Amino acid sequence: MDDTGPFNRLVSELDLDERARLLEKIKSQSTLQQGPLYEEISDEPAENMEIRFNQLPWYKRLWFSILSFFNSRAPLKIFEDYLMSRMSKSVEEAAPGFYNYQKDLLLPNFQEMLVYLRDGSRFFYQALDSSLNRDKGGLVVFLGSLEMPDIHRLIEEGTDPAALAKQFPVMSEIELKHKAHGVMEEAFSAVSSEQKNAMYHNARSLFCLKQLSSFLFDRMINAFIVDSAYQGCICPAASIRDQLVSLNNILNSLKEPPPLTLLSSLFIFVLSENENEPGFDIQIEMRKLLARAEASIEVIRNFNKQVPLTRLLRCISRNMNISPENIGGGEDWFTVYREHWKRLVDNRFLVFSKNKRMSDMQNSFRYFFKGSSLKVLENAGGESNPLGVPVRGAFCLSFLQTFYTVVFMDEINKILRPILIDGEFIKRENRMEFAEHYNMIIKLDDLIRQFDRALSKDGDFGKRYLQAKSEMVSLPIKRRKIQIVLQEVSKIAGEIIEQTREAIKGMILVLGGILKKSADDKYDSLTNIAAFGKPAVFFGGVQSCVDQFQKAIKLMDDINGIENAR
Repeated sequence: MDDTGPFNRLVSELDLDERARLLEKIKSQSTLQQGPLYEEISDEPAENMEIRFNQLPWYKRLWFSILSFFNSRAPLKIFEDYLMSRMSKSVEEAAPGFYNYQKDLLLPNFQEMLVYLRDGSRFFYQALDSSLNRDKGGLVVFLGSLEMPDIHRLIEEGTDPAALAKQFPVMSEIELKHKAHGVMEEAFSAVSSEQKNAMYHNARSLFCLKQLSSFLFDRMINAFIVDSAYQGCICPAASIRDQLVSLNNILNSLKEPPPLTLLSSLFIFVLSENENEPGFDIQIEMRKLLARAEASIEVIRNFNKQVPLTRLLRCISRNMNISPENIGGGEDWFTVYREHWKRLVDNRFLVFSKNKRMSDMQNSFRYFFKGSSLKVLENAGGESNPLGVPVRGAFCLSFLQTFYTVVFMDEINKILRPILIDGEFIKRENRMEFAEHYNMIIKLDDLIRQFDRALSKDGDFGKRYLQAKSEMVSLPIKRRKIQIVLQEVSKIAGEIIEQTREAIKGMILVLGGILKKSADDKYDSLTNIAAFGKPAVFFGGVQSCVDQFQKAIKLMDDINGIENAR
């Protein structure tokens, strides 16, 4: 399956059966506890204080009324303070060293738990950076292949351009593409409620994991200051209350461990960055990631068990009605899934069209090169060398190298070299221009060979490319370094192509002047035509050179159109 996102081969080449087997393997090896992550039980549930007060026995209400008379405060307020005091004691007993209710201070043990949760959830930040942030649509489609394999198969098989072209041979490419989009829409409408719920659950877990792993823990942790009286760091609770409310909402929303289908999808994307490393074994690497994920999830579960965050927030806020809220997120999964599939299908048709044009061009090559095969750059990335350096313009360079060997040196140069040596141009600048264009073309093969060597693992670009891919740095930095190398490589390839194009075009103009046999135009003829043998034979050879150069320019333009097709 072709795609438009940054899928690596590991992602794109795993067929449905392989994906299913890998998922089953993960499930059989997983020791992930399936119990809830968030199960805080409060003995003081949030409810309307007035209702609760009115439900008290009459003698207790009387007692609070008496206290109100002496304290000049409403009985309801005294009752609420009583409940809050009782809750603060239960919090201090359940989590000693976390909070001082009288001074409204968060204590050293609480800071330690924040650090514990931050470090434990960091694994998912790294995993999400290699998946969700990298290619959200690709991840959701891959996830859909595990949760909805029947839908995935319908779309993948029903939108294959080659199969559709064979099934409907009279249809144009536009009609075939329209047909594929119809198949895709039918598949979308066939998604069952059960599948939608499963995908939503995955998407919601994904969103909550992202919110937790990217949470600004350091802002809260750095708000703690050393206090010798407490033998550690303390923090005024009110100063980070809002952040704690947000954290509690996230933890409340992440009630269950992420499904194994989601974890396996994340792992595939993470591992696709390392698939080319020596000794890479997907099953071993998956087990390592699974162990790290299980440890991270256990940290979240332990934090929720040890930190009664909702009751703590009620104490900090002095409000018994504080309760966590569910955060939104994950609702857009179907839109992301649908839009990415549309891009995938459009890209499949783009590739199909390019391949068809390429096939037509190969026929032109065979005629132009008199049956000789196209020389391919050894170290440029492509089907024959998927580990090579991807180069925009590699196809055109391959064409030019073949043109140089098969056409220029074997045929054209036999006409041009004598002109270079013995030709007497009427205008001196035409001779200089002829020599300049000739020298550019004659060194073309050396330029391309040097460029190809620079792409090898021992060459400048090859070394830098491999180093950038293998560096243990954050994904954005790695991508940037790779992009810099590829931009330089493509720039040089483009310069070689453009210089050659200009040289060929210039040569066509100079040779055209010779054929015109006139001294009136900018490009004039030679004064010693007789020195080159029979004029008819000479002019026929020059005309043949012009024709072949023009054909080369035409094919270069066609190649450029294919390489730059979007």
